[in-house]
Amino acid sequence: MVRAPDGGDVFEVVRFRSPSAGAQERAPAANRPGLRHVAFKVDDVAGVVDRVREAGWETVGEIVDFENTFRLCYVRGPEGLIFALAERLDGPPG
Repeated sequence: MVRAPDGGDVFEVVRFRSPSAGAQERAPAANRPGLRHVAFKVDDVAGVVDRVREAGWETVGEIVDFENTFRLCYVRGPEGLIFALAERLDGPPG
């Protein structure tokens, strides 16, 4: 669960224990219709990626710089949801 600094917003990610997902099920494709992607602005993408990897989440690709504006990395969390982590760089505003 994540709470906004002002305490007003809460975002929670849950994993269902029952019924359990089949062990043979593949993670859904990134372009599959439905909620597949949530983005968060963070101060240190590399640090967050290290922590989520330690928690057992897998990265989808590696950390990349996007047009000298954002450092980005995608991670696949519980139930296959993809999280984009974005760190603002000193590039053009936008």
